[in-house]
Amino acid sequence: MRPLTLRRLFLQCFILVLILLVVVIIAMKFGAVPVSLYAFGRDLLRFLFGQTSQVSSDYGLILWNIRLPRILLAIIVGASLAVAGTSFQALLRNPLADPYVLGVSSGASVGAILALIATPFLSLSPALSALLTPMGAFLGAAATISAVYFLGRREGQIDSTTLLLAGVITASFLSAIITFLMSTITSSNTRGMAFWLLGNLSTSYQKSVYWFLGIGFFVAAGAIYTTATDLNLLLAGEKEAMHLGVDVPRVRLVVYIAASFLTGLAVSVSGAIAYVGLIVPHVMRLIFGSDHRTLLPTAALGGAIAVVFADTLARTVVAPTELAVGAVTAVVGAPLFIYLLRKGGS
Repeated sequence: MRPLTLRRLFLQCFILVLILLVVVIIAMKFGAVPVSLYAFGRDLLRFLFGQTSQVSSDYGLILWNIRLPRILLAIIVGASLAVAGTSFQALLRNPLADPYVLGVSSGASVGAILALIATPFLSLSPALSALLTPMGAFLGAAATISAVYFLGRREGQIDSTTLLLAGVITASFLSAIITFLMSTITSSNTRGMAFWLLGNLSTSYQKSVYWFLGIGFFVAAGAIYTTATDLNLLLAGEKEAMHLGVDVPRVRLVVYIAASFLTGLAVSVSGAIAYVGLIVPHVMRLIFGSDHRTLLPTAALGGAIAVVFADTLARTVVAPTELAVGAVTAVVGAPLFIYLLRKGGS
């Protein structure tokens, strides 16, 4: 493992930030209503210099009120899922672990749906009601990863095959619960809920929600990053890491809570977007190495790039009709998952 320097880490992240900016510009330009690069650049400069009165009302509505909030949501969701997947793979020492495969996304979906069903029956202020869905998603994700972890242990050690099987079975069971819960929702909301469960970023939220998502991501991702060196040592095994001075219970608690929180944040606003937590960490690991001090920030940026690009495809391929973002990521993720499964078993 090459020694990490601040300059190398900054260079790697800077390259990914440039790629993300290019993808964001592409996402701002393309859609059901085409926007020229000239008009986009002109309105962007006017917006930056505070000349909002000179911004075209049509372009202003499309770019700043519709597409930009959706892109910001995609960045937060992609980064959250990628960081959660990276930390799960390291902590469980399983290259196939991610929030979707382990059933954590399904658990978060169950928690979010239960919160949505319960909200009308609770006398809560609008601010508390807005936080109820993310909290329900977090609790569902935390309960699921705890169950999968205990099911995947044999004689005090994590068994990768048992862990993966436990995640698949748990996800299947939770999918049945989701189907049951959806049958209790009024018919007018069932179709929208089904589309949301497949991954949807078209919902518009208040600015306070975006602030909550952004702050929540940086707090949870920062907590995981404090364990980056310990995660490197944990790859050799829990007993070996304990001999090297790693406080394994503390690391496990921090990562489980923070990764479940990130998964809950993402699912509560976008539904279950498959395979981002599986694909992105592997790609970043192949490019930048397995040092989690580098892997965690690059995975966050890579996840943001992947989901922004996938969402752009979802809303442009069959425009004006939209595809589910989760369907787009699954088209790429499912074949790669099969490849990794076959490779792991060879």
